[in-house]
Amino acid sequence: MPTSLWLPRLIALATSAAEDDGAHDIHHLHRVWRVAQTLLDAHPEADALVVLAGCYLHDTVNVPKDHPDRAKASQMAARLARQMLTDAGFPVDKLDAVAHAIEAHSFSAAITPTTIEAQIVQDADRMDAVGAVGLARMFYTAGRMGSALAHPDDPLASARELDDTAFSLDHIEVKLARLPAMMNTAAARRLGEERVAWLRAFRAVFVAEWGASIRA
Repeated sequence: MPTSLWLPRLIALATSAAEDDGAHDIHHLHRVWRVAQTLLDAHPEADALVVLAGCYLHDTVNVPKDHPDRAKASQMAARLARQMLTDAGFPVDKLDAVAHAIEAHSFSAAITPTTIEAQIVQDADRMDAVGAVGLARMFYTAGRMGSALAHPDDPLASARELDDTAFSLDHIEVKLARLPAMMNTAAARRLGEERVAWLRAFRAVFVAEWGASIRA
């Protein structure tokens, strides 16, 4: 079944489940699907419809990063997405694959993606965390959580432990810089490395402008 037939339906389903989170809005889902399409070009064996559904419904349940149930969010999203797709008449034989792609996409859940479709969805979602848009999402989320931009005197954590719950800039090294090596597909690893290089270049400029001391 062509993805073009299901794209508007899935956008409508995703929009109906959307919450007030600018880092996980419909535009995030559009970007994830665009990256996934690039990865699909390198993996023609993958089921594009499963990937499409996984891209648009993976955030149907969005639990805040500092919530104790954060690690369960993707499994809750998978259950909700299965029900939504069933009600919408989605091919029954693809529901398990979509559910697995959704439950395995989450960094917090630590569920290994065992299918190429789940690997593509996970890679595409993680790609939106790195690069220029990923940086904007990082600061947006940190602001919602009440984190400071950076440590006032040691923004690079040269003499302290990294703490991205307190200082947003720390998140680049705590998590984002690690993502390319965790990507499942070669294409995603290459693009991820390019985007992390940009993030580190930004961080260098940020630190130069930040200033760690005040002179009289």
